[in-house]
Amino acid sequence: MSALFQPFSLKEITLRNRIAVPPMCQYMAVDGQANDWHLSHYAGMARGGAGLVIVEATAVAPEGRITPGCTGIWNDDLAQAFVPVVKAIKAAGSVPGIQIAHAGRKASANRPWEGDDHIVEGDARGWQTIAPSAIAFGGGLPKVPRAMDLDDIARVQQNFVDAAVRAREVGFEWLELHFAHGYLAQSFFSAHSNQRDDIYGGSVENRSRFLLETLKAVRAVWPEHLPLTIRFGVLEFDGRDEQTLLESIGLVRQFKEAGMDMLSVSMGFTIPDVSIPWGPAFMGPIAERVRREAGVPVSSAWGFGTPAIAERVVKEEQLDVVMVGKAHLANPHWAYFAAKELGVERASWVMPAPYAHWLERY
Repeated sequence: MSALFQPFSLKEITLRNRIAVPPMCQYMAVDGQANDWHLSHYAGMARGGAGLVIVEATAVAPEGRITPGCTGIWNDDLAQAFVPVVKAIKAAGSVPGIQIAHAGRKASANRPWEGDDHIVEGDARGWQTIAPSAIAFGGGLPKVPRAMDLDDIARVQQNFVDAAVRAREVGFEWLELHFAHGYLAQSFFSAHSNQRDDIYGGSVENRSRFLLETLKAVRAVWPEHLPLTIRFGVLEFDGRDEQTLLESIGLVRQFKEAGMDMLSVSMGFTIPDVSIPWGPAFMGPIAERVRREAGVPVSSAWGFGTPAIAERVVKEEQLDVVMVGKAHLANPHWAYFAAKELGVERASWVMPAPYAHWLERY
């Protein structure tokens, strides 16, 4: 029996298998609003058989978008635009999730195929970025952010709460907080980007404060019976990984105590000059350590898009759920492909009947 195709339950939600489509930015929104592109894209991913489909990083405030093409959920009209997307994902048998986010100092950027760099000063498409400290990321993102004051912090945390309420009201059943990849929350945690001298900076306890407060505030409004998860960069590959990992695992334990149900284990991406050991399933052992030492269910992305690898990391209990990203872009029916590769009996059950009937018959 395939481990990858066993159901997975978290709170009152059950995924039909351990395959998830992670948040992957499409950069196709207009003024933050999801449109026909998103409906077609996410419906297709869900029809492919994944147990969970998580909508891309969706900004909780206008200045929280990575690019002008990113989706947002900072008002009710933007939230309502996701209703058809939610319905399409559910109709296809997947669980609809959404990742809510604030890009911090990495915001106000061009789309990846248009430069993947900061929009130049004077271009009306750009905006002022904010961060815990007035420190630029560097490289192609040289814009110096405005250091947030306490009012900014309170406002952004309320933005996350309001976004969670809207996500709940339009029918999402899985919520992920984006605390990774050098965006706002990660930049509070990292000493590379946080040089504050108040209660939000300095010690690891202070650098963790923004993340924990935001989680607790969202936990208070997100339904207890639905999963509340976090994507978090547990290390930076910057030469001090063991120390960072120990600090991160300590924070993950606090996330668990504060009501987080699952962690998506990722990297920090807080500075541009790092040595990431890219390769198949390279995050698997790291995720397994977090799972074991923090005592939480985990998922992860990066290099799990081969059926045999995805099967192995679930069977060996490195991951509870496998995030398969790029492979789903290449083949939205990756789950069917994986089922066939792994010898799952009646692999067609992961597909809609109008596809499965013909694929299995001839």
